[in-house]
Amino acid sequence: MILHVNIWYNEWLPRNWKHLPVIRCSSTQKNCMLRQPKEERSLKQNMLLASSTAFVAGVTNVISIIAFFAFTANVTGHVANLAKEIMEQDYSSIEVFVLWLLLFFIGALIASFAIKSFEGKSNYRANAIPIVIEIIVLLFVAIYGNNFYSGTENEREIITGCILFAMGLQNGMVSTASGGLIKSTHLTGLFTDLGTELADYYHPKTPQPVELRNKIIIRITVLGFYILGGIIGAYFYNKYHFVVFYFLPVILLTVLFYDLIPMIIHRITRIFSTDTKTNKATS
Repeated sequence: MILHVNIWYNEWLPRNWKHLPVIRCSSTQKNCMLRQPKEERSLKQNMLLASSTAFVAGVTNVISIIAFFAFTANVTGHVANLAKEIMEQDYSSIEVFVLWLLLFFIGALIASFAIKSFEGKSNYRANAIPIVIEIIVLLFVAIYGNNFYSGTENEREIITGCILFAMGLQNGMVSTASGGLIKSTHLTGLFTDLGTELADYYHPKTPQPVELRNKIIIRITVLGFYILGGIIGAYFYNKYHFVVFYFLPVILLTVLFYDLIPMIIHRITRIFSTDTKTNKATS
């Protein structure tokens, strides 16, 4: 059964586009990465969201390790380091790790709060808000890193905190939008889920529903694109350094505009068809 969701043109579009007809987004179509409610998302839609965000997380985390000697896609290591610094009573380091943990937490909180606040009005707008904030933060990192970064300890801590905040936003958005299915930066939980789901899938006494198979595909997609992002990120950072951070907002902008492609194509087609009719009438 094909599920339909109305896509209204009065969202995030100029006012003179409101007269355009409504395009319906079915659960079998690809061009609905952000608009589709989590209950109606298809495997293809989840794979698109999982692959793009996992790639960004992989690039970001590897670059952070190389440039700042810190993980930014997860906070597990930071919790362990915080416990270590507490035992050693290194209060300056304790403040840094607590701040990093809070920034990741606040990012996830803001993403979830924004989605819950706007999903009743517009799923696209609800899911787009955290991505827009993430783009702004990553652009700041790119601009500062390319023009002002001198490698001091304070700069390293601040930029690491900014990236942790951005990854918290991304992880919170993806998890909320997908109903908890996708976590683009949480590979520890991914391996746990993948292990249990593979055991269920291949166990002779367990049924093999399509939902379980789709979950396994999503986990493998996240893992594969995370690793791919890490490899590509490390390679290009060694060549171009902070310039690589300009590439990440481009990927996220692609995620934002992906749902708008049918609308843009329709608008362009309408303009050209109108011009053709006008030329014929005048001739």
